[in-house]
Amino acid sequence: MVDVSIATEVLKGIPSQVAIMIIGMTPIFELRGSIPVAIGLYKMSVPSAYFWSVIGNIVPTVLIVLLLDKVVKILSTRFEFFDKFFQWLFDRTRKRAQDKIEKYGPWGLFVLVAIPLPVTGGWTGALAAFLFGIEKKKSIPIIVLGIMVAGVIVTLLTVGVVSLPI
Repeated sequence: MVDVSIATEVLKGIPSQVAIMIIGMTPIFELRGSIPVAIGLYKMSVPSAYFWSVIGNIVPTVLIVLLLDKVVKILSTRFEFFDKFFQWLFDRTRKRAQDKIEKYGPWGLFVLVAIPLPVTGGWTGALAAFLFGIEKKKSIPIIVLGIMVAGVIVTLLTVGVVSLPI
């Protein structure tokens, strides 16, 4: 699904559980990368691959929801580069999430996170929660549930229980 050969090369020598958590934490790979690597490369059991990948994906997304507003304020007011970067990132995320959030409200986050496609996932969901002003106490459980469902979908695809019609 996702080419993670560079990430796995960098993570050589690190215990497999930690390596899978790190891959799961990255904004590009998330679960779409960590679960196939855990099962295919590290030969982890399905439950272990799922667990370490989901934990790795949850940690940064919860931190983003809790801290993004403070980080954006500090960096944007002090550095022009970050002001421009956040503007670009937020515009991009708004375009991807707006229809789902407008249609489903906070549960649009679930849809955005649970369907494991490129440029969706926990990171995008956390950014969307911030951008659309969804309360932290509502967004965190919805995003975590979406991550768990995405993990199930990616796991089923990885082990061949389901396949995509291509």
